[in-house]
Amino acid sequence: MRAQLRPAIVLTLIFIVLTGLAYPLAITGIGQLAFPAQANGSLVRNGDTVVGSSLIGQNFSSERYFWPRPSVTADAPYNAGASTGSNLGPTSAALAARVKTEVERLAAAGITGPVPADGAAASGSGLDPDITPEFARAQVKRVAAARGVPEPEIAALVDRFTEGRLLGIVGEPRVNVLRLNLALDAPKS
Repeated sequence: MRAQLRPAIVLTLIFIVLTGLAYPLAITGIGQLAFPAQANGSLVRNGDTVVGSSLIGQNFSSERYFWPRPSVTADAPYNAGASTGSNLGPTSAALAARVKTEVERLAAAGITGPVPADGAAASGSGLDPDITPEFARAQVKRVAAARGVPEPEIAALVDRFTEGRLLGIVGEPRVNVLRLNLALDAPKS
């Protein structure tokens, strides 16, 4: 019995050290060296203050800011601790009602014409930090009026913060709402 127990205990301890300590420390070290910003949460700073992450949306509701797409996370919008899809399918009456409510809210805020899908429907995680350039452009008039700034100036800001496809082929063009809203508040030089 002792002959069988000793190797089992030794192997268990070796694998605990390898998989529980050495591997996580090595991967953390590689991440810190190769991708320090991403390894530390892709934090966005305003001066010395961390104001969010470029990977997790925030709930902007003021007329002075661009609005993100709706969030369906539990307890509060953009609650990263409660990220989940709504699990509502295309034939769901609850989903149709939610989309209708969002479209009406946007229309009441002065967004006219067809509402881009990301303006009325939540992302799969409920945390998407980006909106389409179309949804951003649909909000230009509202933001410009609330700030008393000419629309072309706000539209140019949207264009400046529009990111293209990764390597020109992966994903869709997008605008990070947090970075765009920080630029709105940045002093003009």
